[in-house]
Amino acid sequence: MATTVHEPPEAKPHPTLSDDGGWHDLTPSTGNLLAVDDSSPASRTGIWVALAAITMTFAAITSAMVVRQGASLDWRHFTLPPVLYLNTALLLASSVTLELARKGVASFSRGVQPGRSRPLGWLCVTLGLGLLFVGGQYTAWLQLKAEGWYLATNPSSSFFYLFTAMHGLHVLGGLVGLTMVIWRFSRPVSTLRLSTLSTVSYYWHFMDVLWIYLLLLLWTRI
Repeated sequence: MATTVHEPPEAKPHPTLSDDGGWHDLTPSTGNLLAVDDSSPASRTGIWVALAAITMTFAAITSAMVVRQGASLDWRHFTLPPVLYLNTALLLASSVTLELARKGVASFSRGVQPGRSRPLGWLCVTLGLGLLFVGGQYTAWLQLKAEGWYLATNPSSSFFYLFTAMHGLHVLGGLVGLTMVIWRFSRPVSTLRLSTLSTVSYYWHFMDVLWIYLLLLLWTRI
């Protein structure tokens, strides 16, 4: 009787551990790491946990301000520096440019957009707008100091400096993330992953929403 010989099944590459601790398939032959899906429940959960912690921190400070204002007779109101409204427009615009960059990077990863210059340009514009926002916040502090409102002048000014300084520090953290994204995406062989860009985008948009909340809070309470 004839004996049928079956060929062994083709071996598939095993997943490898990436530098950032995520499991993913072997790098494609094109070298385009954007094509690799390294998203995981752990990475998605991490950003939401971080945003929840930031939310709880600002909620606690908000509660402290409301209690302090209601329990004292020395609370003095002052007019917010007009530059804050310009800063708000800059931050909102940065969210728009970041979304344009995300769409461009996604198109580049699928091969729909051959070049990286356009999404890279939008990323740089986002970074520039973020830097202008931080500079505008410092300008607001200078305007208040010129009017005689310092950190210890009144509880109202103390909370103003506290809120804007804490938000500014978190925005600086977002600028560090954007710088990392730009550096990875601009390398001759891009080492940027879509999950990294998504994480930075979620954080940046959250800073945008948080600032709108803080501006309304300061406008109604200060």
